[in-house]
Amino acid sequence: MSENLLEAAQHRAASVVDLAQRLVRAPSRGGIDPYEPVLTILEDWLTEHLLPHRRLRSPDGTLVGLLVEVAGASPGPWWALDACLDTAPFGDESAWSFSPTSGDIEQGWLLGRGSADSKLAAATFVHIAADVRARAHELAGGLAVLLDVDEHTGGFGGALAYLADPQATRPDGVMIGYPGLDEVVVGGRGLWRAQVKVHGASGHSGSSRPTVGAISRAAHLIHALDNADLPTPADGDPFALPPKISVTACHSGEGYSVVPDLCTLNIDIRTTPAYTEHDAHHLVHAATAALDRNHPTQHPTTVNTVATWPPFQLGPGQEPAATLLRAAKKTGLEPRPKTAGPSNIGNLLALHGIPATAGFGVPYEGLHGIDERAHLTELPHVYAVYHQTVLDLLRQA
Repeated sequence: MSENLLEAAQHRAASVVDLAQRLVRAPSRGGIDPYEPVLTILEDWLTEHLLPHRRLRSPDGTLVGLLVEVAGASPGPWWALDACLDTAPFGDESAWSFSPTSGDIEQGWLLGRGSADSKLAAATFVHIAADVRARAHELAGGLAVLLDVDEHTGGFGGALAYLADPQATRPDGVMIGYPGLDEVVVGGRGLWRAQVKVHGASGHSGSSRPTVGAISRAAHLIHALDNADLPTPADGDPFALPPKISVTACHSGEGYSVVPDLCTLNIDIRTTPAYTEHDAHHLVHAATAALDRNHPTQHPTTVNTVATWPPFQLGPGQEPAATLLRAAKKTGLEPRPKTAGPSNIGNLLALHGIPATAGFGVPYEGLHGIDERAHLTELPHVYAVYHQTVLDLLRQA
């Protein structure tokens, strides 16, 4: 690795971990905790290190993130590092073997919710921004660090506010600091989501007259969707993952004596380049039309599309993945490019034509579950890889 960045990262690690510990100890569960405390910790650190930053707000004024910007000495492409500061909920706290806001280090692990996803990455990225600022005079373009506090809600408000901000330079690529040492995520399945309202005849459950309620009709629809014929990837397809359909929620009825006249289903379909949102839309509408035709009732089934994201996959040699993978090899790591099954913020960026990697970081356990923790031994290598990648990208102009 050039300029002995790995040795420099080893010296930086203690400061990174100290900042990450403070962030973990400030609970910031998405949609539950106030974000002011965790943002203030970072704002104080950024101010102390003379890094220009500002808060990001949604159109209604809600606080959704922080943006750090470091400009080079000459014009060129801008690149962004992205990490979320909000976290998943704690779940059953009694099941944890330590406090979800521990922030302690045991046997080389940083403990607590957000340690893996993604407060350690946030602490790493702002330190890299400080390193880049110290040599901005020799670089072109610029580096942005996006710190989102609306990621685990599914709103991605920080990213949307960043892209909509007229003062911000649109990035040529983004690297998202999700954890995992063995892979650089370069793609993900898209999604098509809909809420389906299935109607039926209501009545008393003890009535002598036959009643086909909404739940019974919904069961026919669920069976049809579960048995839908979805394509498998062709041999040699670089995307490789198949589409997937899931019924993720079913709401209807109350008590025992009334047969309900409405059942609401949530449908989630993961899409691929070979099976698009249009295919998903057609599948569900065809299935509901068949339900109404074969099991008629007074009111037709309705389908309301609530979200669509395209699949994405970076091509061989496409930035910023290519430079990130090269930098990893310089440190002796061999992460493989991976297209992920779940969608991620890279899908949102793909909607805006911005290429993104969505995962390379330290090993972890318990992400979104109990006993979340991040392993710190590999932190200097991860730090050096991102630092080298940013410097290489900012020198290409």
